[in-house]
Amino acid sequence: MFLHGIGGNHSNWNAQLARFQDNYQCFAWDARGYGESEDYPQALEFEFFADDLNRLMDHENIERAHLAGLSMGARILLDFVARYPHRVASLILCDCFYAFDQSLTPAKQAEFIALRQRPLLEGKTLAELAPTLINSLVSQDCTAEVRDQLRVSIEALHVESYLKTLAASISYNRTAALDSIHVPVQLIFGADDRLTPASIGQDMQTRIAHARLAVIQHAGHLSNMEQAEQFNQVVADFLIDVEKNEN
Repeated sequence: MFLHGIGGNHSNWNAQLARFQDNYQCFAWDARGYGESEDYPQALEFEFFADDLNRLMDHENIERAHLAGLSMGARILLDFVARYPHRVASLILCDCFYAFDQSLTPAKQAEFIALRQRPLLEGKTLAELAPTLINSLVSQDCTAEVRDQLRVSIEALHVESYLKTLAASISYNRTAALDSIHVPVQLIFGADDRLTPASIGQDMQTRIAHARLAVIQHAGHLSNMEQAEQFNQVVADFLIDVEKNEN
């Protein structure tokens, strides 16, 4: 199961679905208030996402799954594994932070807000916001095709739901959850990720038992999109090892 980032939707995982759907039952969701999922009237508690995922697995009669999340998707999974550990076969946590105030420097915290929340509150449209946001997320090697995919993804955001998620992310802290993870974990970070640099992945690796780390070259924050082939090979190798150990 693939969980997208804060500015994305299920389409961000197209390259992974194409790679893995012949050998696995694959799902890429739209989180509440994203893509084809409905908006909601109440303020967001970040834990709602984990409960949504649990209900989705019930609906699809999935007992356990390999769960992959990028950025916000990975943060959802840190909630999920703490609340529903029996449903997790493995975790693939990509380009993420585990605590807004601890993982990100004060400068990165300010940048996160300035590039995302403030422009929308000041009346900018998603189309106006997209170019600057994309430039902050991708590497200098990013192709025009991937940039266009990101633009479409950003312009499809539900503004009110996006703002709710941003607000919930600012108070996010799951530091205490890291040392209680006891499933196989693959960490993946882009070498050129300026928002959540690979140093966060190195820190997480020391905090999560038996976690392994892959750094994808020539990739920024959307490592699964910028370098899909490299990313997919890391995931494939990890899943093979997980299944070998289970058997």
